[in-house]
Amino acid sequence: MKRILGSLTVLAHMRGQKRLPYGSRPDIEAARDARVRAMVLHAARSVPHYREWFAREGLDPRAIRGAEDLVRLPLLARDTVRSDPRRFLSESRAAQGALTFLTSGSTGAPLEVHHDRTSLLANIAYGERERAPVIALTGGAFRPRELYVGYETSNFRKVIAFYAANTRLPRPKRRPVSMTAPFEEIVAALNAEKPDLLTAYGGFLDVFYRTVAARGVAVHAPKVVMYMGERLPPERRAWIETEVGARVLSRYCSVEAFKVGYFCEAGTGFHLHDDLCHVRILRPDGSEAALGEEGEIVISNLVNRATVLLNYPTGDMAALRAEACACGRSLRVMSEVQGRLEDMLPLASGETLHPRAIWAAFKDDRAVLQYQLTQHALDRFELKLVTADDASFPASRERALDRLRLLLGRSAAIEVTRHAELGRSERERSGKFRAVESRI
Repeated sequence: MKRILGSLTVLAHMRGQKRLPYGSRPDIEAARDARVRAMVLHAARSVPHYREWFAREGLDPRAIRGAEDLVRLPLLARDTVRSDPRRFLSESRAAQGALTFLTSGSTGAPLEVHHDRTSLLANIAYGERERAPVIALTGGAFRPRELYVGYETSNFRKVIAFYAANTRLPRPKRRPVSMTAPFEEIVAALNAEKPDLLTAYGGFLDVFYRTVAARGVAVHAPKVVMYMGERLPPERRAWIETEVGARVLSRYCSVEAFKVGYFCEAGTGFHLHDDLCHVRILRPDGSEAALGEEGEIVISNLVNRATVLLNYPTGDMAALRAEACACGRSLRVMSEVQGRLEDMLPLASGETLHPRAIWAAFKDDRAVLQYQLTQHALDRFELKLVTADDASFPASRERALDRLRLLLGRSAAIEVTRHAELGRSERERSGKFRAVESRI
């Protein structure tokens, strides 16, 4: 019975999902603002943090009429949410039986986020928007054949298991492969399945196709490569599209909000799910960034009635586009994520270095399959390299040191070590691998 009821819940939310991205801005904003009003009232009545805040401030929650009024609510501190997540969990009936998800984020401290069952089921219906570009680029099949490379413990696999247990809807043609499998096994799975769609973490895809090129391995080319969980720089995406011949797409999501944005097939950036998760871009002083100006992404989940997060800083950096997208969708467009606040490197010179500059130091060294630079002090760094083989490591190490000292300063101490792989424990724990990290 629960599978029938779950299927009916999905179908109830399915109507109009494919058309909504092409609707008028006033209609999209009206749907967004209605969800803002409903979520704020829900938070004020049943979420301890917000109930106490509205009472303390003497503000009637009905005064929050739409997304523009969210500026009247405080900006959450991520450490506050992590230290006491239960204060953001609704005590309402809607939150009963919610599923719990954990992510460690950039600090390693676990963040506990609960998603109510109805919003999880509705998430299937909302996915129709994101599937449209994939279906178009894979030849129009309703459910293209997919190979998913990930971890058994990933939140994605947990959600898929929930769907299987709670719906009777047709399942995607998806074969899972563990990221812990040997390189040769993943290649064999690709060649055996011949998927239209390959889905994996951005960093994994970068290293995987670098290894394919370095070893000269023959591997099936999917029509679409989808990366999630961590960023893939535009230059690496363009390299995969040229070398592999597959279009590269992405989805921007997190444990805090499963639907934030999805990459447009026109290559303009991420179309935002404006009516499901409101996105703001803020300057360091907390003011709204101008269109085209990079700032921190701040989200408000408008559908999850378990853990309620309004004005939650993600730590990711991006910008909102001013121009309308040529694809015809009316949803706002956000640039590709440019990195995280924690990835910016403060230097002894007083300057700050963007992680893209570190990437540029390695982009022409085909022997370097993966790198990770960790800053322990203003002038002390640790560099881990994955190279094609043992013999290529010494030359790559010297090239890296020469280039990095130009960026980090001639007096910088840089310890370099070779590794067989990087990021497994980080992805298993948090779903993300960070190639550049400052621990200052």
